[in-house]
Amino acid sequence: MSDLGLLHYYLGMEVVQTKAGITLSQGAYAQKILKMAGMADCNASLTPMENRLKLSKLSTEPPVDATEYRRIVGALRYLVNSRPDLAYAVGYVSRFMEKPTDEHLLAVKRNLRYIAGTIHYGCFYRREEEEPALVGYSDSDHGADLDGRKSTTGVLFFLGSNIITWQSQKQKVVALSSCEAEYIAAATASCQGVWLARLLAELKGGEAGTFKLNIDNQSAIELSKNPVFHDRSKHIDVKFHYIRECIEEDRVKVEPIDTKLQLADILTKALGRDQFLKLRTKLGLVNVNQMDKA
Repeated sequence: MSDLGLLHYYLGMEVVQTKAGITLSQGAYAQKILKMAGMADCNASLTPMENRLKLSKLSTEPPVDATEYRRIVGALRYLVNSRPDLAYAVGYVSRFMEKPTDEHLLAVKRNLRYIAGTIHYGCFYRREEEEPALVGYSDSDHGADLDGRKSTTGVLFFLGSNIITWQSQKQKVVALSSCEAEYIAAATASCQGVWLARLLAELKGGEAGTFKLNIDNQSAIELSKNPVFHDRSKHIDVKFHYIRECIEEDRVKVEPIDTKLQLADILTKALGRDQFLKLRTKLGLVNVNQMDKA
């Protein structure tokens, strides 16, 4: 066994450890993706997706090389491991890998142009002075999918001020209302939160504590706290009522949050430039090169 010192590079992940904290990035891997796609010298974009962009599998545009499309998107999916700002955009273009067309490829190129302008960005993890609390955010975009009218779930968790997990995923069922879509997203977040709380307890040798979950839909919050099944909720699959059990057992504390402060919003839809850049900063993404100079 050899002591190689502090971790610097592993499977495309670049790690820089300082007294201030730790940065995780994939700058070299991102450059390889741009070269592979022939866009190493492309013009940069400020956002990974055009605001309010909607695409369909039934596109009438000319088809493109599906193998090459899947190759690029597959590489982008690995980049999301250190880039939560790319999670929604990459997940969205992944829906069209069966029969991609020109407009789908154009959306992928927008992803690549954004990466070209943020190639050295990554997550920064600060040292916490006090015991960090586990805090989650859940959000959804109701019926955004043009083909199946399914909603998109966005979930992220912070340990103190540092983001540790993120998820952007199309829901498996069609939600009949925004309340139901938010409720399904909250149930997904609860499963993730309970697992994280147990993992942290195991690492620290204690008991799993209560974590806070921020939701910006008051109806979903009331539904999660109401143990009575009524006409408006009895159609919801039983598995999504898991969040009620978590609340009753004091494993999760659900709290309302203003929509403008809902960080998971960046994982559910294509945002405008100002809002996107604002949320990206709050997620803890920084330019690693500038951190090194500082």
